[in-house]
Amino acid sequence: MLNVSVMGKKLIRAGFLLLLAMASAGNAWASGEVTDSGTTAWMLTATTLVLLMVPGLAMFYGGLVRTKNVLGTMMHSFAAMVIIGVLWPTIGYALSFGPNILGGIVGWNPDYVLLKGIDESILDSGIPEYVFAMFQGKFAIITPALIAGAFAERVSFRGYVLFIALWSILVYSPICHWVWAEDGFLFNMGPGGAIDFAGGTVVHISSGISALVAALFLGARRGYPKNVMHPNNLVMTMIGAGLLWVGWFGFNAGSAVASDLDTGRALTVTQIAAAAGASAWIIIEAILYKKVTTLGVVSGILAGLVAITPAAGVVQPAGSIVIGALAATICFLAIQVKNRAGYDDSLDAFGIHGIGGIVGALSLTFFIRESWMADAAAAAGGSWSVWQQFGVQAAAVGITIVFAAAVTIVLLFLVEKTVGFRLNETDEMTGLDQSLHGEHGYGLINLN
Repeated sequence: MLNVSVMGKKLIRAGFLLLLAMASAGNAWASGEVTDSGTTAWMLTATTLVLLMVPGLAMFYGGLVRTKNVLGTMMHSFAAMVIIGVLWPTIGYALSFGPNILGGIVGWNPDYVLLKGIDESILDSGIPEYVFAMFQGKFAIITPALIAGAFAERVSFRGYVLFIALWSILVYSPICHWVWAEDGFLFNMGPGGAIDFAGGTVVHISSGISALVAALFLGARRGYPKNVMHPNNLVMTMIGAGLLWVGWFGFNAGSAVASDLDTGRALTVTQIAAAAGASAWIIIEAILYKKVTTLGVVSGILAGLVAITPAAGVVQPAGSIVIGALAATICFLAIQVKNRAGYDDSLDAFGIHGIGGIVGALSLTFFIRESWMADAAAAAGGSWSVWQQFGVQAAAVGITIVFAAAVTIVLLFLVEKTVGFRLNETDEMTGLDQSLHGEHGYGLINLN
């Protein structure tokens, strides 16, 4: 009798809790603020993974420079995490995802300033807008940090901080708006828009082209290329590459802003393209040099990851193998051209990110799944060919290159003439760690 009574109480309590849950759900539906907990959980994870890429990049770049510059180089990545981490919620999100102003050059929404207008906003995908804003903010953080690889070991910290702050506002935010905002003109170019699933143009081409411009503007490191400048810690570089690979799953798969079939597709082709890129680099080195380098393997990984970034939402595994291998091959050739030309892109930011982004944004056209092309043709009211889409992709690439290069050269000149950008000879020869930060990366030993 006692057991029956206890069971009855449990049933009543369960029924009461169920009614409460149904009432809460009903209120949520009535208010239009329904959070999809599964999608939100994934997007929180993806956001974390993308942020993990920043210390990964710091380790990747930090291991490639000389011992006296390891901390100063890693600080470039961490400074981006700090500076853009404040700048993005303050005005970056408003400039990137607000409605068109100035004829569509950029967006603006005063309600997005300091994110004050999204406190109770739930997007159609079922995630709080806060989560989307923070996910996008991680892209805004890592993009200027990528540029630092081009001028590693020879710039002042204050000049770098001012440069990335201005670059984020005047280069990144407009391009982000054009490509990813619903009223952006590249987003609406052609029936399917300029395809950039996770940042081929917005992140990699913009940063890669800006990196090339910066390397040419600032000039080579003192002693380059006569003096051999060996990496100080390839072990750290390999760990950094591993962190980047892991974080890239959030970068690409998270860009679906969902937890569904598209998410799984993006994650799958990301893994395959990275492996294909590394495999191609291994084959090239084995043929040319009869040995395979660790630096070559991680370079191939990055080339594959960069190239699949714009394509991750529209290609299938077979296409991702070709794109990854093609990008690695062309990036390898681009680095050989750099070596012969003699300009000093210290860590090959342009050779990997700029070239890889261009290869991915253009080559994806030839591997788009048929269902996507069918939808584009229907939207076009008839037919839509691969070559028409290629034209859209080429236009987006060209516009990004011209805009990023033009604005970057102005910013470099401005920074150099105000706070100064290029280090003086004494500080550069001493090394960033000691001259700018008063520290040594490895105990008290300062080796060149």
